[in-house]
Amino acid sequence: MTLTIWVDDWQFQCCGESFTPGDVVSWHLLEVDSEDYADLVGSDRAADIDFCEEHHGREDEHAPTRLRVLTITEVHCRYEVPSGSTSNVRRPVSGTTEVVPVQEADGWAATRPDVEFAGYLVTAERAELSRVPDSSDISG
Repeated sequence: MTLTIWVDDWQFQCCGESFTPGDVVSWHLLEVDSEDYADLVGSDRAADIDFCEEHHGREDEHAPTRLRVLTITEVHCRYEVPSGSTSNVRRPVSGTTEVVPVQEADGWAATRPDVEFAGYLVTAERAELSRVPDSSDISG
């Protein structure tokens, strides 16, 4: 079964390790409400997001999951303070998303005109643990 995982740029830049398709990673996955990502990646793509990867918060609530990375896509969008907002918090501007398939994730992305790097959409599958032979597997 293929999973789609959101990886925030800031979390990955802080303490993530680079990965490429084919790599096996061990991530703390949190279930998400796909609507939380609709402005960032569009409603259709958001509906496909199963989990987010977490380093800075509730990761202690979930055991790490071993995953084999299949694809990596950078997500870029425009941010602005919503009109009428009483705070200076910038939000993704719906409809400004640009996605760029890449062969490596290192937390950083090339600058693109009028948009900012937001994170990665990663497709992956659960990776089986390698079985270590026990003494009954060894014939003498």
